[in-house]
Amino acid sequence: MKNRSILFVVLIISMTQWLNAQRNETKANDSNTPLHLLQPDYPVPYGKVEIEDVKKALSRIHTYLDGVTPTYFVNSKTGEKVSDLANLDSNTVLQKGDFRLVSYEWGVTYAAMLLATEATGDEKFKKYADQRLQFLADAAPYFKKSAAEHEDWGTKTPLRNLILPRALDDCGAMCAAMIKALRAGSKADLRPMIDIHINYIMTKEHRLKDGTLARMRPQPNTIWLDDLFMAIPALAQMGKLTGDVRYYDEATKQLLAYAKRMFNKEKGVFMHGWVEGMSEHPQFHWARANGWGVMTMVELLEVLPQNHPNRAAVLDLLRSHIKGLTAYQSGSGFWHQLLDRSDSYLETSATAIYTYAFARAINRGWIDALAYAPATLLAWNAVSTKINAQGQVEGTCVGTGMGFDPAFYYHRPISPYAAHGYGPTILAGAEVIQMLKNKKFEINDSSLQLLQKK
Repeated sequence: MKNRSILFVVLIISMTQWLNAQRNETKANDSNTPLHLLQPDYPVPYGKVEIEDVKKALSRIHTYLDGVTPTYFVNSKTGEKVSDLANLDSNTVLQKGDFRLVSYEWGVTYAAMLLATEATGDEKFKKYADQRLQFLADAAPYFKKSAAEHEDWGTKTPLRNLILPRALDDCGAMCAAMIKALRAGSKADLRPMIDIHINYIMTKEHRLKDGTLARMRPQPNTIWLDDLFMAIPALAQMGKLTGDVRYYDEATKQLLAYAKRMFNKEKGVFMHGWVEGMSEHPQFHWARANGWGVMTMVELLEVLPQNHPNRAAVLDLLRSHIKGLTAYQSGSGFWHQLLDRSDSYLETSATAIYTYAFARAINRGWIDALAYAPATLLAWNAVSTKINAQGQVEGTCVGTGMGFDPAFYYHRPISPYAAHGYGPTILAGAEVIQMLKNKKFEINDSSLQLLQKK
């Protein structure tokens, strides 16, 4: 019975593949129909993108998130709202919503909301970030005080990662968002948390002997590609905030140290993990980790001084990475969970990150718009199909550690409650809007083309 079931599944897959291959076959012939003008059967929308449609998509996401991320504390035993934080205790927790307000994924989302207001002119996005960061800034001193006074439960407070970070995941993305918020005019007292986070990144995170940031899991002295984003944008933003060049020096040093070990020059993409002491380094090119990598570079270049000695190297690496990523984009506009394995599933969050990074690089003149803009809009069109009517982002891989076998990556679950999909999708839409303001497109011989000035 089991063998029959397996055979049935194989037959269904084979039939589906055959049907997909034949999906746009026509009965017309070239003597009675201009075949080149027939409409293709695209799996996602193809062609020009309208700014208003992007704005509507971002508004749906905002409406959903605004309703499922409450900003108050409750007593975990009674469920009662805690209105006076001077009386907090070990039972004080954040009111549960669909997402956590203090996770690194939400650091990405806060920064994305700020960019969305910049792109659309609609203050509701910035208001979302400002309100929640203000809420966290107001509460942090109470929890910091309680952590110092009550060691038995202080490290279990709902703001533990903001006031007592123990990993880059705890602080890097949130720190970068907080600095961006300050630079955008936030009145919240965010600097105490920012200083805690920068101090952790600069002095407390584990490092290899040469100073490269590393983790002690899943193996001792492991480098995670994800950590580029968990550290470097915060350092770069701190350089911009303070004018202190040592933050730029450290940020570029870390990026180039990672690239030396992990960037596959032939493929133009990064491996996910590198372990000191391994005689061989299995290369799994996980899509979202490559997203964190390319996003790190555009975030760094955004604030890195033009005369910084490592700027040219960072820009060259960005261009090589974007070229490599583009070669793996699927015909649907998405990228696969493992970039170079087309039988792995199509994944939303990585596709959104690439959309943002490509559009930002085009908007800043770092890459050739003529070459990359059509692929960028194709990617946005793909991502837009995963924003459902409720405003949820579907098709996102859940949080993922590091593995050295393909099954680990192939079978990671997807969920609309995977927080990793929201910030990148908002960033992608916001930056695409900026691109559409400055670039015009046309359909020429049935293909989308950048319209050049004549």
